[in-house]
Amino acid sequence: MKILNEFVPTRKFLKLADEIKDLVDGWNVTDSAAGFPAASGTVVSCVLKTKYPEKIIVPIFILHYKGPVEVGGLALAADIIGLDGLAVTMGDKPKYGEPIKMLPTSEAARDFIRTTVKTKNLKLGCLLTARRSLDETLARVREPWDFIYFMRLEEKSFPTLEAVAKECKKLNKPIYAYFLVGTAKNVETVKMIGWPTAATMETVEEKAAQLNGLVDGIIATCAGDAEGDKLMLQKLQKFRS
Repeated sequence: MKILNEFVPTRKFLKLADEIKDLVDGWNVTDSAAGFPAASGTVVSCVLKTKYPEKIIVPIFILHYKGPVEVGGLALAADIIGLDGLAVTMGDKPKYGEPIKMLPTSEAARDFIRTTVKTKNLKLGCLLTARRSLDETLARVREPWDFIYFMRLEEKSFPTLEAVAKECKKLNKPIYAYFLVGTAKNVETVKMIGWPTAATMETVEEKAAQLNGLVDGIIATCAGDAEGDKLMLQKLQKFRS
């Protein structure tokens, strides 16, 4: 199972990446998380891929912040540099200005990138939420996406993940599950995100063991607790393959 770390770009992103590079198989890079301006997830990912070509690096690609020309330009850059994919989603609304909706859905953006922009090797993935019905979720898995990200993992959504993972295996599509770990330091951050936690620091290994062999990888994060991330990643080393 691959262990990716959710990476929030800051001015010190190269230093932060260097500190955990030996503990991860790669990074899932956020894109102006929660709608606040931050270094472009795609740009930061291209820098990381150049420095760590052996790592899996996939940025989140938020459409609410981008017009079609920027979508195409960033996708081409990702394709040229050789990123391992873009996880395409409408995303949160921006904290400043209005959402851009010239590409109205993730599917529309996917088709635009492939057919109009004409990327050559870039893989495109979608984000699935456990809040939708299983039938809706499986229907989306069967769309022409290259890989799948599963959000909001918790005990009660685990059966949905199992069904989605089974379908992904049938379709030969990699699936990664978000693995949000709650700590004493990130209570307010988790509350702001509004997601359930998949584990606590005490249950990291137990919960990860349930995912080992079920999914291709997890996107592990302590959401704002940098020291917690390091401890969590150390606990996850036994599951890397």
